[in-house]
Amino acid sequence: MSVRRLLGTAVAMAAAAAGLRAVTPDLSAVTGAGPDLQRAVDTAGADTVLLAAVAVLAWAAWLWGALGLTVTALSALPGVAGALARALTRCVLPASARRAAAVALGVGLVTGGPLLAGCSTTPDPPAAVVLAASAQQPVADWPAPPPVPADRPTAPAGTGPVTDWPAPAAGEHVVLRGDCLWDIAAADLARRTGGTPTDAGVAAAVAAWWQANAAVIGPDPDLLLPGQVLRPPPAS
Repeated sequence: MSVRRLLGTAVAMAAAAAGLRAVTPDLSAVTGAGPDLQRAVDTAGADTVLLAAVAVLAWAAWLWGALGLTVTALSALPGVAGALARALTRCVLPASARRAAAVALGVGLVTGGPLLAGCSTTPDPPAAVVLAASAQQPVADWPAPPPVPADRPTAPAGTGPVTDWPAPAAGEHVVLRGDCLWDIAAADLARRTGGTPTDAGVAAAVAAWWQANAAVIGPDPDLLLPGQVLRPPPAS
């Protein structure tokens, strides 16, 4: 057990208790009404009763945590006391909470069987079946896959996935994100002429592309949407 972790956890739990004590409202008006909930609501108000219920739940959680940390710390003791504490730990805390408490306190988890096996909150793992195998031929612990039939059809090589939309025709341009009509017209003009087009030529080509695709582009030639298919203008 780590003394430093034990002291740190104790200080943290004490600080949590002090914080709960500071924020817990006065419950005398609620407790004075006894077990009659309607009387408590009429006397103290619904808000006070709700705050009292939250405070009770918070203190119950703190007490459960304090009890779990205490029995986890006692489980490090040798002999019967430690064994009883370990058995009580399995009754009070689930496996994840036991590991967290052991880490917080610096206590090593004992792998021995508990005295009270019926108190375990987690089911025991199923017993593993061990198969004896010879040293010359190891036996796998999973079933072998079924044999592949010899006449199983194979996919033809070189075929890719088939799309469910038609491919663009020759010369058509599918708009991608970041495309603009100026770049599309300039690239098409350079491909047609085989040289670098002038700005005036590109401007005329932009107007031609816009006229040819006015139904797709709309009134703003600077607004292109990804996925639009633009047809090249007829050659002049």
